[in-house]
Amino acid sequence: MSSHTESHTHHGGPKIYTANLLALLFLTVITVAAASFNFGSANVVIALAIATVKATLVGLFFMHLIWDKPVNAIIAIAGFLFLGIFLMFDFIDVGSRVNLQPRNMPNMENATPAPDTMNPLKTAPPKPLEPAPAAEEHK
Repeated sequence: MSSHTESHTHHGGPKIYTANLLALLFLTVITVAAASFNFGSANVVIALAIATVKATLVGLFFMHLIWDKPVNAIIAIAGFLFLGIFLMFDFIDVGSRVNLQPRNMPNMENATPAPDTMNPLKTAPPKPLEPAPAAEEHK
């Protein structure tokens, strides 16, 4: 029978957690840097790829999946796999639509533009309210 201290000796130490922290911070910097560039339709793919690597690091080290029974890792991977499958069905559905506007939305091509009096950028600011007159006391 193993003691309680022996079961935790194979888990990560300060070096592993510090390296994991630095890797996660580095990936966060890469995420922010990638968001400042326009890669077109690849923006989502790049962001999801970086997020997947970060989630994998968190799952492996902070959730101790790397040191745990293999069945727990299989369950975690299966969860992510099914999440990916469900997201792909969403992407396929949205990508197959021709017109993304609702059917009951009116045609806005020949709509009358709003008058300038309704545009707060083209009208004068409202005048402040004047104080109410003093009420006379009844005796």
